[in-house]
Amino acid sequence: MPQRRTAKKDLRQSQRRRKENLMVKRQLKTTVKLYKKAVDTNDEPSSQKALSSVYKAFDKAATKNVIHPNKAARKKSRLSNLLTAKTSNSTK
Repeated sequence: MPQRRTAKKDLRQSQRRRKENLMVKRQLKTTVKLYKKAVDTNDEPSSQKALSSVYKAFDKAATKNVIHPNKAARKKSRLSNLLTAKTSNSTK
């Protein structure tokens, strides 16, 4: 346990930040799951809507420094490629 007053405050801050970061990461996972489910159902409008919510969630997480901006860009790119691959396969 920390002894100094500033160390105790740092511990409180890091615990609060950890809790907030975990909430953001959990939200990311749920939005990605909903998006993948929408893509699997081959419903184009709901997939597009879900993709925009995924973009928004990743951008917010990157802005808050919960995840690295490059990781957010990579995930967004791969998820959008998933949608284009599904739509191109369904049109054939």
